[in-house]
Amino acid sequence: MLRTETKARARALQLLYAWELQGEPAIGEVAHALLTLGRGRVPGGDRAERLAADVVKHHEDLDREIESAVEGWRLERVGAVERNILRLALAELRAGDVPARVVIDEAVRLARWFAGAKAHAFVNGVLDTLARRLGRL
Repeated sequence: MLRTETKARARALQLLYAWELQGEPAIGEVAHALLTLGRGRVPGGDRAERLAADVVKHHEDLDREIESAVEGWRLERVGAVERNILRLALAELRAGDVPARVVIDEAVRLARWFAGAKAHAFVNGVLDTLARRLGRL
């Protein structure tokens, strides 16, 4: 059985992915649309919306910081799923409410579930760099 926090992160990733693909509308609109498509409220749904809203609010700063850690890559070349996993995890690392290792482990888990076969190693490497820069590791 998955922890509520893990479910919230997975839901936040889905919100962010939909947000980006829909041209970055208000995150509340995206959450409402996903809610009407699904079976109603999900465990951790409010936390997921808060996480996604924080990422949306700071996505330009997050993107700059991620791009500085992704050597030789422009962030636009990183897949949408991986990009949003990195945004979500970096926002949590910056907040400092969750231990860095937990944030990174959860991000790697999301990458294994939702991204390409090698994405988990990429996500792990980038987040390790970012956590060290933030003094979290």
